Amino acid sequence: MGTADFKWYAIYVKSRHEAVAYGQLQQRGVESYLPLIRKSRQWKDRKKVVEFPLFPGYLFVHVNPGPSEFVNVLKAKGVVSLVSGEQGAPLPVPDPEINSLKIMMEKGSGLDIYPSLQEGVRVMVMRGPLKGASGVIVRKQDGYVLAVNIDILGRSIAVRLFAEDIDTV
Repeated sequence: MGTADFKWYAIYVKSRHEAVAYGQLQQRGVESYLPLIRKSRQWKDRKKVVEFPLFPGYLFVHVNPGPSEFVNVLKAKGVVSLVSGEQGAPLPVPDPEINSLKIMMEKGSGLDIYPSLQEGVRVMVMRGPLKGASGVIVRKQDGYVLAVNIDILGRSIAVRLFAEDIDTV
């Protein structure tokens, strides 16, 4: 099998072991993705910006689907299981979801969106720093945002953007 056969999978890790598991997987030569966000934290004596996993308890691996590759992932310190379906087989995360997630994590920022766009419409970003990301228009608080779902985790991230940069899919 070549690299074209590789698929992304979500893995579940022990609580607060995302970075440990990520490091272990890197040492094993497994392509991994741990999306991190920066949050400001206040302690008694100081305030600091700290990185946290976007999806606590989860990270992603890019492997050839097969028992030996899955066992290699599962043996990494901190890894609990691969996210699986009803039959117990690991569920791949579609490439467009991972690609959109990466684009939004690397280039996303708070932008405005025109309220004339309809909720629930799937769109693709055609221009700007988020070009290539796709998602669904959702209403959040007083505006509209583009949401990218990682369906098998039941989680999503959202970003504000300019309406002229998107088109319906």
